[in-house]
Amino acid sequence: MERDYIVTKSNYFIMNTSYDLSLEEQKIILTLASIVQPEDKEFKPYIFKISEFMELLGVDTKTKYTEIPKITKELMKKVFEIHEENRLIQTAWISGAIYEKGSGRVILKFNPDLKPYMLQLKEQFTQYQLANILTMKSKYSPRIYEILKCNEFKKQGYIEIELEELKKLLRTEGMYHQYQDFKRKVIMQAQKEIKKLTDISFEFEEIKTGRKVTALRFIIKSNKTKNKALDEACATTEGKSTNKEEKRSTELINEIKAIFKEKIDGLEAKSILDTAKGDINIIKEKYEIVSQMKEVGSVVGTMIDAIKKDYQAPKGKEKVGSFNDYEQRAYDFDELEKKLLGWDKKKLIDEIEIE
Repeated sequence: MERDYIVTKSNYFIMNTSYDLSLEEQKIILTLASIVQPEDKEFKPYIFKISEFMELLGVDTKTKYTEIPKITKELMKKVFEIHEENRLIQTAWISGAIYEKGSGRVILKFNPDLKPYMLQLKEQFTQYQLANILTMKSKYSPRIYEILKCNEFKKQGYIEIELEELKKLLRTEGMYHQYQDFKRKVIMQAQKEIKKLTDISFEFEEIKTGRKVTALRFIIKSNKTKNKALDEACATTEGKSTNKEEKRSTELINEIKAIFKEKIDGLEAKSILDTAKGDINIIKEKYEIVSQMKEVGSVVGTMIDAIKKDYQAPKGKEKVGSFNDYEQRAYDFDELEKKLLGWDKKKLIDEIEIE
């Protein structure tokens, strides 16, 4: 489990769900979301150690260790809503939690209702590093961060949200009856934390009807000191590039896909690009080596391994351009498959088959 794991959600899900979770509950959900492999067709049971999870969150494991079962129990009770055009979906975040006594491990399972919003996403989705939200103190900051992140590349550079709609997204209806209280305790607190801890920052303007504030205009800016354009991607609600950084990232991904004779998707190409730190020449060099290896189970997983371990072409051996005509060292291809899309960092996660 690592801080640089990537959370992936559809933009529609971010902008059309309303829920009320504690800060700890949000961090559990987002940590679990960062473990999910977006290319999977189904959610899997995900295992992690409670002690390392609490360490990742920066809390005292001795005082909080027994709290996790209580938090997940409450979490399963919390039904939230997804608003679609002709449907209102009421569902829970997780469908189950299994604690293995004596091992300090927990198995969590996402509710299958969430599959359309987290798996097999091809466009209009948002990705960000888990580290962006882990040390936040306000329960509203992660939610506001996601809302702004998925609108980061708007053509006009800002997003306007009706005040009542924003309160609905944050589930603060009936709270903060005075706008100034909402501004101070929710918006300004999130503004400080997002600027300090994440890859974006924002300013906001108040839109009034008469004397009353009825909407907010959020001007979203890239936090250059923390933002890595090739490490984090946001597919905008328009579904296409809307600024130079995103356009360049898209161009690089397309260039990588053109290198491969095999068909790979955008997320796979991006994972290879991230591993190579944006160096196209390294990718070309390692593909020349990988393309001559025999019995390659996953070309993407092998490419990631080749870049990380700096595979070298054997001396005195001509390149023959075929997977099956090339002497190579033995590889554990099941392990390479697990490394698909850079998820090899999840050493604590076991995939278990449940009939």
